[in-house]
Amino acid sequence: MDETVNPSRLASLAGDPEVASLVEQEFDRQSRSLQLIASENFTSEAVLEATGTVLTNKYSEGYPHRRYYGGNRVIDEVEDLARNRLAALFGADHANVQPHAGAAANLAVYQALLDPGDTVLAMRLDHGGHLTHGSPASITSKFWRFVDYGVTPRDDESPSSERIDFDEVRDRAKSERPRLIVAGATAYPRVIDAEQFREIADEVGALLMFDMAHVAGLVAGGVHPSPVPHADVVTLTTHKTLRGPRGGAILSCAEHAKAIDSAVFPGLQGGPLEHVIAAKAVAFKEAATPAFAQYARDVVANAAVLGAALADEGIRPVTGGTDNHLLLVDLRDFDPKLTGKEAQEVLDLAGITLNRNQIPGDPRSPFVTSGLRLGSAAETTAGMGADEMREIASLLGRSLRNRGDAAAQDVIRDRVRTLCGAFPPYPDPRGVRPA
Repeated sequence: MDETVNPSRLASLAGDPEVASLVEQEFDRQSRSLQLIASENFTSEAVLEATGTVLTNKYSEGYPHRRYYGGNRVIDEVEDLARNRLAALFGADHANVQPHAGAAANLAVYQALLDPGDTVLAMRLDHGGHLTHGSPASITSKFWRFVDYGVTPRDDESPSSERIDFDEVRDRAKSERPRLIVAGATAYPRVIDAEQFREIADEVGALLMFDMAHVAGLVAGGVHPSPVPHADVVTLTTHKTLRGPRGGAILSCAEHAKAIDSAVFPGLQGGPLEHVIAAKAVAFKEAATPAFAQYARDVVANAAVLGAALADEGIRPVTGGTDNHLLLVDLRDFDPKLTGKEAQEVLDLAGITLNRNQIPGDPRSPFVTSGLRLGSAAETTAGMGADEMREIASLLGRSLRNRGDAAAQDVIRDRVRTLCGAFPPYPDPRGVRPA
């Protein structure tokens, strides 16, 4: 990341030492520990700057050229720029850039395309699906009837083990006759075949939504197939592999554009966050460059190396590896007594940040789990490559094997800090620390 840093950008925080201290503490945490959460990344300086602009001051309910407040001439240009860049990036008919998050984008699609009580077929949470794919804990399950599909059982002799079971998808679609089928996941390390989902949706007369929150940047970078030609609607987040600000967006064919827009506003949200939309526009421009395409290739390559190195440590990647930025690992072969919760806490103390996650068929609850989820996107942004991925796997394995040894953990933590120091996400810290 080679942008010029403005050393005075946060100078005004000197007037609020409590917030200034917290910002500096978080900067230090991000810079001195390994960021392996698959849904996180480091934005560019340009994205950070756009997020912190005076655009936050403007109220702009509605859409460009159809606002409920005056004074939106410039704001309209900002949002049009973001919408046009996003639609062009993915070759979509229509783009809505107002959703505050991926969850809000998914909820808007359901509101736009479904009636209360309609049936939706989506991926099981414990097999890789998202909360908004019908979890009982989500509001989505209160308004619509969700039924699920999953992955094939573990079979170490089969290359299709723990992959989406399209026979089950088809059978469930035929028996349940859903109004909408949801493809996409939050913890699935393989390419999801949108074309197969389209075929099944057509067989039963269902609409198809593809949630590409995790892989949007890989699709933009050309290393993952695009679901846009196959899906009626595609949702995404802008802060994961797309490397933009925190937020969501929706792509749709022209037929559903009006319904989608109405569901976002006034259906679910009030005034959009135009400072964030400006930052999204910046990220969409960055994602259209050859440099970003190379970045996407590096993300996938690093994840593959990391997965193989973890396997060498005795930590089994679910499905045997990954096609994207994400790894889901099963700790039971490594140590049957080690839970994902304990592993996450041990690794956090060692400076390795990731999250516990259920694995397919997990006997433990989502609060405890038998697995971990890791991602390569953030540290690839920081400049790490294959050698660093192998060292990360080694440090992770050492930390878990020596989880009761305080001296060993101190050594590992020092090595993590040294490694991160060689790959700072923001080379000049004055841009994100108070001056």
